[in-house]
Amino acid sequence: MPQTVPFTKGHGTGNDFVVVADPDGAWDPTDAQVAALCDRHFGIGADGLLRVVRAAAIDEGAAAAASGAEWFMDYRNADGSKAEMCGNGTRVFARYLVEAGLADIDDGLAIGTRAGVKTLRRSADGFEVDLGAFRVDAGDVLVRAKGLDVARPGVGVDVGNPHVVVALSSAAELEGLDLAYQPVLEPAPAHGANVEFVVPSDPLVRDGVGEIRMRVFERGVGETLSCGTGVAAAALAVRHWAGAGAPDRWIVDVPGGRLGVSVHDGHVRLSGPATLVFSGEVALA
Repeated sequence: MPQTVPFTKGHGTGNDFVVVADPDGAWDPTDAQVAALCDRHFGIGADGLLRVVRAAAIDEGAAAAASGAEWFMDYRNADGSKAEMCGNGTRVFARYLVEAGLADIDDGLAIGTRAGVKTLRRSADGFEVDLGAFRVDAGDVLVRAKGLDVARPGVGVDVGNPHVVVALSSAAELEGLDLAYQPVLEPAPAHGANVEFVVPSDPLVRDGVGEIRMRVFERGVGETLSCGTGVAAAALAVRHWAGAGAPDRWIVDVPGGRLGVSVHDGHVRLSGPATLVFSGEVALA
C-alpha cells in the first residue's frame, strides 16, 4: 500500500514549497521521495520541501529545543538534499504554523534550522525573519554562466548558507542569462553555493534605500523565481561594493516579486509575503 501524506502548497514570491506537518518526527523522507513530491510533471511541484517537526523530535533540532524553540524547519531541496536554511521558506513555515494554530507570532516566533534558530515577526508586507550574522568573503570567485561572454568575478556571502554574487552591467545582460545551465564556479566551493546575478538600479539609492534586480541559480534546485537568503546575500554584496555610506535598507526585485532587506547590529533581516495556496493528500509509492 502506498503511504498517504497530507500536505500544503505554499510560496514566498514564487519560491514554492511542499509543506508537510510531521510534529512527532514519524516520517523522515528519502531523497527520492522528496524529489518525487517536488517534481513539476509527475508530483506536486516545488522548489523544496518543508517538514514541520517539533525540535525535540529530531536529532538536528536538539540545540533549538534547548534554546526554547518548539518547531524545527527541516528543509530539503527539490533534489532531496538537505539545506542549511531557506529565507523564503521560513516565512511560509511561519504562516503555516500560525494558520494551523500551532504557534503564535505576536511576540516573535523562534524556529530551528540547520543554520541555527531564526526569529520571525509580522511585517507590513507579511513576515520578517532575522537571518542572523553574515560574512562577506574578500576573495573573488570566477563565475562562468551561459549567456555571459567572459567569466565574471563574484563575491562570497554567507548568511547561514553559501552564496556567490555576481554584478552585471545591464538589465539586458541579466535577461540574457540562460540559467537552465548551472553556473561554473572557480574555485568550486566544497559544498556548492547558490549563485546570484545582480543589476543595480539607476540611481542605486533612492530616499536612503538601495534598489537592485536579481536572478538566482539555487544549489540543488536550478533557477527559481526567488531565493530569500540569496536576496539578502545580493543586497549585502552590493552594500559591500558600494563602500562607506552605503544604506542599510534595500529593495530587491526578483522574477517572483519584491523583498526587503535591512541590516541592524551586524544581523541581516529579510521581509516579504508568504502565501498558502492549497492543501491535499498525496500517495507515495
